[in-house]
Amino acid sequence: MRKFKAYAIPFVGLKVEQHRFDYKIDNSFFELFDFNEFNNADVSVDLELTKKANMLELEFEFTGHVNVNCDLTLEPYNQQISNHLSLVVKFGDDYNNDNEELLILPHSDYEVEIQQYIYEGIILGLPVKRVHPGVEDGSIKSEILEKLNELQPEQNTKQEDTDPRWDKLKELLNE
Repeated sequence: MRKFKAYAIPFVGLKVEQHRFDYKIDNSFFELFDFNEFNNADVSVDLELTKKANMLELEFEFTGHVNVNCDLTLEPYNQQISNHLSLVVKFGDDYNNDNEELLILPHSDYEVEIQQYIYEGIILGLPVKRVHPGVEDGSIKSEILEKLNELQPEQNTKQEDTDPRWDKLKELLNE
């Protein structure tokens, strides 16, 4: 039995028109990829498949959140996801997915597998640096953040006394 069977869309029996598919993505989906960076996931994927006479157009819309650990404090938080992905499926002699916006399937195929596009759409919808919102507004209370503040070098706010010889040289530059 195929582990991604739920993410294969048989397009042979579909009419030439628009079709909608909805998927609820949670941690079990990412376990199929052996991906465990998320504490929890709750993402809705709305797929609009437009079947035409000689090609398919797929429009993915991703909304929801994943629970991740902050890169600075390691505190878990919900990172919102909002992303869009477009894919055109054409038919040819050989399978080719070299282009990220174009998939070529052999003429003999009867279904399109979309699990990789769902996975990439969610992962690419995340920011590179994951920072807890409480860090930015200063409302988070974390042992790690308190320790970082404690170990931060002190800011020297008073004017340091300068050597009078340098002051005389600076005067020469201003003349």
